[in-house]
Amino acid sequence: MPDTAHSAAAFPATSRAKQIRVWDLPVRLFHWLLVVTILIAFLSSEEESALAPWHIPAGWITAVLIAFRLVWGFVGGEHARFADFLKPGRIGHHLASLFSGKPERSIGHNALGGVAIIALLGTVAGIIYTGATMQGDAGEELHETLGNILLGLIALHVIAVIAMSVLTKDNLIRAFVTGRKRADQHPGISDARPPASVAIPIAAVAMGSAAYGITLIDPVAFVPGAHAEAGEAGGGEAGEDGDD
Repeated sequence: MPDTAHSAAAFPATSRAKQIRVWDLPVRLFHWLLVVTILIAFLSSEEESALAPWHIPAGWITAVLIAFRLVWGFVGGEHARFADFLKPGRIGHHLASLFSGKPERSIGHNALGGVAIIALLGTVAGIIYTGATMQGDAGEELHETLGNILLGLIALHVIAVIAMSVLTKDNLIRAFVTGRKRADQHPGISDARPPASVAIPIAAVAMGSAAYGITLIDPVAFVPGAHAEAGEAGGGEAGEDGDD
């Protein structure tokens, strides 16, 4: 039997009629938190930025979010699972419907959307890795190049979401806020299966383990401005040594 208490937590009840539950709360929180951390990372990328002290913490927080999403792709709600939207064989059919001018509505991510998600997560992971291991001009250039690629992918993603929302008259942005879609636009579709009963504990362990592992690599990973202060201290000590 399904865990009804857990289901209610993942999919908050609604009084609205004729709506179906699609996106569980944890995957929606992940999505919008990722938007915030990526935005902060970009806005803090210049040393002159008032947000500069948050650049490295934002990157590491994003890494913890990625760890969550990887786990949630196996134990999360029905449409958050990789098995639900990673279907390469459906890409041709999806493209055909687009070119025919009659794109089909999808209750979860469509075939191209699934590819976009993997591309976005992979690029973000690459940016985090190059930022953590960056050495010399070559490393910095690769880090910035991946950042520019991510900007392009985000732009394509936003354009695609808006376009599909208009063409199919299915508000995809609202769905990722409320977690629900109109039932009359998806006849015969039932509420999404909720996350596994052990999903939250497993995700919590994954995030905690990721955070702990990060602090082993960088003890002040989540402390804003700590790296700049360490650099200044190191520079000061070097100066004093040179004066001796």
